[in-house]
Amino acid sequence: MERPLAGISVTELNRLISEALRSEPRIRSVSVTAEVNGFKRHLASGHWYFFLKDRESAIACVMFRQNNLRAAILPRDGDSVTVTGYVELYARDGKVQLYVTELRPAGTGSLFEQFEALKQKLLREGLFDQGRKRLLPQVPRKVAVVTSASGAALHDVLNVSGQRSPAIPLVLVPAGVQGAAAAGEIVQALERAARIPGVEVIILARGGGSPEDLWCFNEEIVARAIAACPVPVVTGVGHETDFTIADYVADVRASTPSNAAEIVFPDRRELIARAELFRAGLLRAATGEMHRAQLRLHECRDRLGRLSPERRLLVLTDLAHQRRQRLSQAVFQAVRGREEELRARRVAMNYAVTGRLDRTESGVSHCRVRLEAVSPLRVLDRGYALVMDGEGRVLPTARAASAEEKMILRFADGRVAVRRTAPEGEDGKDEKA
Repeated sequence: MERPLAGISVTELNRLISEALRSEPRIRSVSVTAEVNGFKRHLASGHWYFFLKDRESAIACVMFRQNNLRAAILPRDGDSVTVTGYVELYARDGKVQLYVTELRPAGTGSLFEQFEALKQKLLREGLFDQGRKRLLPQVPRKVAVVTSASGAALHDVLNVSGQRSPAIPLVLVPAGVQGAAAAGEIVQALERAARIPGVEVIILARGGGSPEDLWCFNEEIVARAIAACPVPVVTGVGHETDFTIADYVADVRASTPSNAAEIVFPDRRELIARAELFRAGLLRAATGEMHRAQLRLHECRDRLGRLSPERRLLVLTDLAHQRRQRLSQAVFQAVRGREEELRARRVAMNYAVTGRLDRTESGVSHCRVRLEAVSPLRVLDRGYALVMDGEGRVLPTARAASAEEKMILRFADGRVAVRRTAPEGEDGKDEKA
């Protein structure tokens, strides 16, 4: 049996207790699931102080600021949590405490398990699909940067943007990028950045750190805020080997904040060189097109000269003069031929007409002789007379004459008008009118 220590101070006793606790490997790394009680947040230091209790016991806990910044939640009294840490004696008060290094809601797995579970969930929903990712503008009008106002990431982005494209405006939208409250601040910052007039790209950036430090970029609310953002988002979180859920959802993932700035901000020297190449190409194209246009102009001028109205009019005038001469000659020859033919036909016609007239006159003379031979006027020459009515119609019988009061007697040497005065048979003669 060891001899008891005698005459030691309280400080020495606490030191011995502390050494004894540190030498016990079973309490150097423990994981405890219990209920939070008496939670306090020290405003000056940022440390958390609380108790973990179950039905029978409680233990004091402290979680320093550098650790609670990585916590997935901000615990409240009554929350059931799982903590990881180590047990030591707080020598000043002689109090045994659990120094918490990691805190998460009870029932959740490790950080890797949470990461994979959320990754698979969002993958099934299509938030990682390349088809929904947007192209970045070649030269953005304005860029918003969501990061800590005091972090190295902002300095890296400003340094790269100043070297590559100092003329492009850059707007800082500050947000916490570590700790339990960081996820909500990032979501609010993304919403504010999207409402800034003229912003065409948002850079979500943070410098390197442990997986716990970067855990806010694995929160579901951050992933959904990036997916719903109307402006393309470029993530530059951690180092090249760090991958977060935000990187999978973002339109473009950069390996570091500096790389994100290199992707978003075009190098002015490259732009100038590219513009010079475009200018040279345009100049060559314009020169070639101008040369071809001049050739076409010369060809059109030649064709226009050949087809000009003045030239065409001269050609048509010469052609019309030639055709007029040919027409005059043809008409002259035709007229001469027609005159000879007409002269011959006139002679033949005169001969035919003369013969026809002679034959007609001979026939007329013959008819006249025959007509005179049978003419009643020849009978009148022998002393006879024709009795006609007042209209000059011949009255062939006495009965026809008895019906007429006035009659005309035609003799060979003239006519005599008579009137019948007594009926036929009374005295046997008529009275001369």
